[in-house]
Amino acid sequence: MNFIVEESVLLRHTGTEEVTRELLGHLLACAELWNVELQIMPLRQPYHAGTDGAMQLLETPEHQWLGYSEGQQTGQLVSGAADVSLMQMRYARMRSQALSPADSAEVLTRTRGAL
Repeated sequence: MNFIVEESVLLRHTGTEEVTRELLGHLLACAELWNVELQIMPLRQPYHAGTDGAMQLLETPEHQWLGYSEGQQTGQLVSGAADVSLMQMRYARMRSQALSPADSAEVLTRTRGAL
């Protein structure tokens, strides 16, 4: 499983500092799992392929790819091959723009330590 988390979410401190510290610890624990790759999209990233909002990609057991995009008041399941392909290309670009998993873990550790 691959995840990209916006650095701005980590800096927002929603809830108390303790809540944020626990969130960062949980993300670090998840990032250590063998089947999880966690990347942080830096706050200062002049080129960002994911500015259209949150999205998820899923491959079914039948090897069909689906996408899901979400806004504040809407959510949309995407099943058309061309549209899902576009989402996959955007996600691939985002992965190249985000920090490496090792650098992402350092950001999580540093941010947690600053609380």
